[in-house]
Amino acid sequence: MSGSPRRSAPWAIIAALVAAAVFTGATSAASDAGSPGEEIVPESIDAAQSVELAYEFLDARVDEFCDSADRCLPRSYQGGFFTTPSWDFTPSFVYDDALVVIAYTARGLPEDLRRAQTIGDTLLFVQDEDPIGDGRVRTSYEPHGIRQGRVEITGPGTFTGNQAWVGMALTRLFHATGEQKYLDGALRIGEWVQTNTADMVRAPYGYTGGQTDDGTSLVWKSTEHNSDLAGFFTQLAQATGDSVWADRASVAAGFVAAMQSADGHVDTGTLLDGSTVNTHPIPLDAQTWSSLATGDARYGAALDWTLANLIATDGPYTGPSISNVDVSKAWFEGGGHLALALELRDAPGDADRVDDLLGSIRQAQLDAPNGDGKGIVATSNDGLDSGFGDLYYASLHTGTTAWYLLAAAGDNPFRLPVD
Repeated sequence: MSGSPRRSAPWAIIAALVAAAVFTGATSAASDAGSPGEEIVPESIDAAQSVELAYEFLDARVDEFCDSADRCLPRSYQGGFFTTPSWDFTPSFVYDDALVVIAYTARGLPEDLRRAQTIGDTLLFVQDEDPIGDGRVRTSYEPHGIRQGRVEITGPGTFTGNQAWVGMALTRLFHATGEQKYLDGALRIGEWVQTNTADMVRAPYGYTGGQTDDGTSLVWKSTEHNSDLAGFFTQLAQATGDSVWADRASVAAGFVAAMQSADGHVDTGTLLDGSTVNTHPIPLDAQTWSSLATGDARYGAALDWTLANLIATDGPYTGPSISNVDVSKAWFEGGGHLALALELRDAPGDADRVDDLLGSIRQAQLDAPNGDGKGIVATSNDGLDSGFGDLYYASLHTGTTAWYLLAAAGDNPFRLPVD
């Protein structure tokens, strides 16, 4: 596969997870936590109340699966496609976990930081207990295993973007708490990425996709992953004072710049040769994350391209889709990072666009299929085609909820807060 696989899409590996994951007790656990849609949903919601309810959703997800050492890992998806009378999909994707950590630090209440640390400590735990033990983390883990004090890997792949997101979450925790263990964990991840994915042979130089489940190296390069690394390595440079990380961030950012086309949009990455540009599909995150991760004004053109080409309307909901392959449904995770990118750009008309995007997410919080009045579902309806060989569903999602909270707070996860 070439280009940029969606890191948090369980349906791309769902058949393997069904065969390998242990769901013993999952149905009863879900029942104890309450089923999505059972709560009384208000008829209207203001911005402050919406944010409070979204944090309540994350609180419940974090508190559901904890061990005696106060390590917790929230399931990523719940309801709809992922929760049926006979099957309950509970794996936790580290991309989502990283976003939840960063969203908690964005508000920064004492209980927020406590919960953020329970996840951060779990990420250090799975890093330390990995069977290879070289600093990497994996795509996803089973929260039932964590609750029993053990590591159960459900997605063994080691995608570069996942490493960067966990690294950013740990660096953010170091910034928020001053605890060195989080920076140490982030540095281990950064060194794994540098050792295993740096490509300074095939121009445009940058970082490759990581490794598959069986350890095979992925030789293509992804705009999404290099955007992640531009943010992560910049944070490591700031946290450590070591300029080598700034140099590495520049390499990643240079690759992203090489992917920008003449009309302003940013392509998905390269083909297997590591040099030829992969022009199809054109994903949203290559546009928004390029802007958020680098802060470079050149990607304002990518945001404008997004507004002209990727906005979907699905009944009462309006927002960006995942890619130009299918613009029939709104992708609320993408609505969060598009709103944040526009808010930070602050060009004429952007404030109104941000209000519209966040307003549509709040509408979905109220009445989208499979919602609970607190969390945010991934898409406006089931079956959104990403263009990368997988479908997205209207199920409650920690990652989508966290992106909404970051957008509402104006907090860029690719940057450390300014003290």
